[in-house]
Amino acid sequence: MNRLRIILFSFIAIAIAACEKGGHLEKYPLDAITAPVFFKTPNDLKLYVNQYYDRSNFPIMDKGRGDVGTDIYISETSVNTRFQGIRTVNNAPALNYSGVRSINYFFANYHNVEADFEAYKQYVGEAHFFRAMFYFNLLRTFGDVQWIDKVLTMESPELYEARAPRNIIADKIVADLDTAVEYLSAEKTNGYTRINKWIALLYQSRVALYEGSWEKYHAGTAFGVADASPHRYFEKAVAAAEQIMASGLFDIYATGHPGSDYNDLFGLRDYSTNPEVMFWTKMDRDLGIHSHSKLYRMETPEGYGITKEMADSYLCADGKPIGKSDLFKGYSNLTVEAEGRDPRFRQTIFIPDAPWMVAPDGTVRTWQEVYDRLYTNSTNSSATGYMRRKDYNPNSVYHDLNFEETPSIQFRYAEVLLNYIEAKAELGQATQTDIDNTIKKLRDRVGMPNLLLDAIDADPNWEFPALSPLINEIRRERKVELALEDFRWNDIARWAAADELIIGKRPTGARAAQFPNKPALPVNAAGFLDPFANAVPGGYGFDADRDYLDPLSINELTLNPALGQNPGW
Repeated sequence: MNRLRIILFSFIAIAIAACEKGGHLEKYPLDAITAPVFFKTPNDLKLYVNQYYDRSNFPIMDKGRGDVGTDIYISETSVNTRFQGIRTVNNAPALNYSGVRSINYFFANYHNVEADFEAYKQYVGEAHFFRAMFYFNLLRTFGDVQWIDKVLTMESPELYEARAPRNIIADKIVADLDTAVEYLSAEKTNGYTRINKWIALLYQSRVALYEGSWEKYHAGTAFGVADASPHRYFEKAVAAAEQIMASGLFDIYATGHPGSDYNDLFGLRDYSTNPEVMFWTKMDRDLGIHSHSKLYRMETPEGYGITKEMADSYLCADGKPIGKSDLFKGYSNLTVEAEGRDPRFRQTIFIPDAPWMVAPDGTVRTWQEVYDRLYTNSTNSSATGYMRRKDYNPNSVYHDLNFEETPSIQFRYAEVLLNYIEAKAELGQATQTDIDNTIKKLRDRVGMPNLLLDAIDADPNWEFPALSPLINEIRRERKVELALEDFRWNDIARWAAADELIIGKRPTGARAAQFPNKPALPVNAAGFLDPFANAVPGGYGFDADRDYLDPLSINELTLNPALGQNPGW
């Protein structure tokens, strides 16, 4: 493989400018883009950065498969090879710098624009944001990487240099986001055309929380950082989130219906004026911009299922864990299990009385129909019996057999609040006021009691018994509120939590005897579905000295031995 195909990005191949039409993207003629003639006007810059709004950069919830393969959501036909510990260097992912190359081409040429900087600083800010995004993806995947901030040639010595330590990369990502915040518009807008400074601040809080947690919880391991300074990143996460919170522009979506507001948020058709959704993908089939059909969840579960470990995380309505509350009625069936629980349980997981299909004439069919035919064949099988309801709108008029216009939420204010309170707690600075300004807002939406700092109920089943009660409850709140939104693996990785959540364990499901049809899946001694009993009989074999990061491929190391391999590989 030619080195330029790995770390350089052919400009002709990627110079997709996009004419904006109603906030959406179309391809710009490739032969019309050359540096000497293209980078002349602010609109040229706008057209160039439009390519980064492609949904490959904003995939969250597009297919309804967020968090699949983790400890909270699985497919019965696919066991996570990372969790199994069976990956090899031979199937290592590419060290892909194509996005970085493209962005650096922008930085090398935007100065040619013949206009005042104020006329185009928005697009420069967007470029800094997207470079930060590309590098954060590299950081999460490989840890240490090369920092390249200029366009390289075949003769560039940087092609053969060693990787920079991860904290240096993290600092440069944070710096890119600082510049993005400075240049991007502070206007809230409709939330789907262009990013603004608030999105950059949210992303900065995410990056800083990730790196701070990684440096704290991987300290003393092969993944640790020399001269680690987790507090510095936690402080940055707090500061970034605090700016958003102080702006007064955003709030938690709530209409006063705690039994439905959380679920409704993810099924809305438009987020232009939504107080919580900070950025979203608007679909338009006429322009070829669409989401994948969600009819699969209107017809068959296709083997997917939320795990019992996720279901057990929901508190009871009195704010106590299921092991401490008299409100918990057991596991005899899904209806009983959901009784007296945090309303997010039944707004995330289908219960038989939930609306499943609502016809145009208003006729309602409930999920009882699916429940009754579960396990009659492979397509009507669920790995766990807990089927995903979140991100599902039962109105059949909105769904199509192939493609539909169901929008995707990309960034929402709830994450800002959770990033803030976790970073404050990690700094040892969290107060009841901080909790009231964050977790209470999330719980108020669903009518749950607030978390009281001096009255946290000890949970015999805390996932992290060695950590403080506050950290445990903040992590629980994050798990519940952000479930199925593709945060889980990143959280496990930055917390170095494989020991507690993965190694030697395997996911389980609901009580098997409740279903009208006998599941064709293994069942454990306690009577719960145990879908991976045969695939991983001894539990997951995740290697904590290796599997938190991906390996570099043999091709990469052959072309540049100075890169070095990641720990354990």
